[in-house]
Amino acid sequence: MTATGKRLYLLRHAKSSWEDPGLDDHERPLAPRGRRTAEVLSKHVRANDIHPMLVLCSSARRTRETLEGVAPGGETMIESELYSAGPGELLARLRDLPEETESVMVIGHNPALQTLVLRLAGNAGGRPGSEVNRDDGSDGSDLATVRRKFPTGALATLSFECKWSELGPGGAELVALVRPKDLH
Repeated sequence: MTATGKRLYLLRHAKSSWEDPGLDDHERPLAPRGRRTAEVLSKHVRANDIHPMLVLCSSARRTRETLEGVAPGGETMIESELYSAGPGELLARLRDLPEETESVMVIGHNPALQTLVLRLAGNAGGRPGSEVNRDDGSDGSDLATVRRKFPTGALATLSFECKWSELGPGGAELVALVRPKDLH
């Protein structure tokens, strides 16, 4: 990462349980599959040297349990506003971050996370205009995957050079997408 480069990790909570239909949505726990996914994601985070300076986590039980399982480190803030936040509110929260914060992980919900990835990465992973011939030689397939689905337990890594306060549509590059099925 360059001196001004920043990383944004967007993690959708792992698979939640629907076992108790009377349970309030905010209180739904992880399903056994979700717990296993969080453990596998934890190994991926460690193996890939992902150490966010700050973790912003929705107050929902399933996101907090995902946080506990993944254990990314860094300062952690549990924020009730993230539970129902749309992509605009998430972006506004990110724009308020201190500039010295170089990397942030947001653990939250869909459709907000999926929409935010698509907004920030634009049509070509942050380079508007073409879905092919990106500098890294890829064809934008991670972005195409996000368009189709951002499953539970998915982790998108975005990179950008601007200040948090300037982050906006097309301003980031989707540099990695990891789904639970990629890790098993």
